[in-house]
Order: sequence, then C-alpha cells, then structure tokens
Amino acid sequence: MFKKRENVAEIEEGKLLSPKFDNDGLIPVVTTCANTKEILMHGYMNVEALKLTMETKEAHYWSRSRNQIWHKGKTSGFVQKVKELRIDDDQDSIWMSVDIGEGASCHVGYRSCFYRSIPLGKIDNARNIEMKFEEKEKKFDPEKVYKGQPNPTKI
Repeated sequence: MFKKRENVAEIEEGKLLSPKFDNDGLIPVVTTCANTKEILMHGYMNVEALKLTMETKEAHYWSRSRNQIWHKGKTSGFVQKVKELRIDDDQDSIWMSVDIGEGASCHVGYRSCFYRSIPLGKIDNARNIEMKFEEKEKKFDPEKVYKGQPNPTKI
C-alpha cells in the first residue's frame, strides 16, 4: 500500500510515506494529548491500522494480545480523535497527537498509561523499587466498562 523503501535519501528527506514495519508487521506509536501534550500511551499499528487511522481520523492500533485491529475507545467511549500524525526520520516510529476530551486512554482507568513515575537515584535493591502514582483518580472503572470482555493485556 505505501511506497516501497528504496534508499535512505528518499526515506529521510523525501515526501512520500514509506513506513518501516518490523518483522511482525508492526510500527510503534507514541500517542500524546493534543491539548496538554502529556504522553497518553504507546501502542503498535500494522498497515491496516495505520490506513484506518489516516482515513477515519480516529486512532486504530494492532492489539498484540488479542491479535486484531483495535479501534481505541470503541468500548470505553473515549475515542481518540487524531489531530496530527507524524513519522520519524527513519520512518520506523509514529507520533500521534489526539483529542480525548476529558476521557482516558488507559485500560486500567487512568487518563494516561504513564500514571506512575520511577524514582531516580541510587538503587539499593532493584526488587523493591517503589513507584509513585502521579494520577490519583481513575477516569472510569474498568470492571464496569470491560465487564465480560477479555483482559486487554497479557502478563
């Protein structure tokens, strides 16, 4: 579907989209809030998800745990409306800026999937590193929203 990757000059300086998908057919996507600029999530797209995202202006990802296209927010109601879609210099990762209103992007119920911070400094015991919760309240209760559906992640 997209232009074949033929040379570095075209990939880095050219005008045509030539995304590099990995061996599993995926490209990583970092998603940020268009209003606050905070990082909301990291996910992956395959060719179909990228095409759907571009055409519908709503975020679609490839769910590695469910092995299927995932229209973000279809179940929770917090659809990610794409405001800007960028690709890096090597065309092997995507940055997407979205509007989720007052909603959330994390299946755990928080606004952002990056709701905890890791402490910096000397590490005495790596098995007991305590993270700090940066978000104090969830935007929704995942037990109610995803009732009867499989857990979106695998351990």
